[in-house]
Amino acid sequence: MTAPDSAAFCPVPEDQQPLKEYEQMREAWLFNWPVQPRWVYVRKLAWVWAWSWLIAGPTAAASFAPERWPIRFTLVASGGALFFVLLLVVRLYLGWRYVGDRLQKPEVVYEESGWYDGQKWPKPPEVLMRDRLVVSYQVQPILQRLQKTLLGIAIASGCGLGLWLLAGAIAPIQSSF
Repeated sequence: MTAPDSAAFCPVPEDQQPLKEYEQMREAWLFNWPVQPRWVYVRKLAWVWAWSWLIAGPTAAASFAPERWPIRFTLVASGGALFFVLLLVVRLYLGWRYVGDRLQKPEVVYEESGWYDGQKWPKPPEVLMRDRLVVSYQVQPILQRLQKTLLGIAIASGCGLGLWLLAGAIAPIQSSF
């Protein structure tokens, strides 16, 4: 009897193998958003932002009446809707980061039948090299896109804050006339 090939023999259950988790994530409805072409990805985030107005708009209107404070209402509602987008992007980032970390590590932590019997399987060199190539050429670009999105959200929030401060500086001038 010959010993099994180290790359072919893998004691990790198939659904816990990092490469399989990566493939499942690429196919998942929500987690495939950053994999889509840029305009599709941006359109989906804009869709989330627009639908978030259903919650953010009435909440902002409770504090700033749109007919009396239209700029402040718009800024608060837009910022509130952007918060939902931020939560979504952070969730996407954490999910992709988790899979990238599992692919990058030299061993796979897995459970055979439950949480109480955790095991570790050291990846053979060819499996480790394959997984790290997947991280370099597939996962890293996704993480970079999500980081750029987070930077865009931060810039938009900063611009909103600047407009808020400008609106606060202009309001006393307008009320004196």
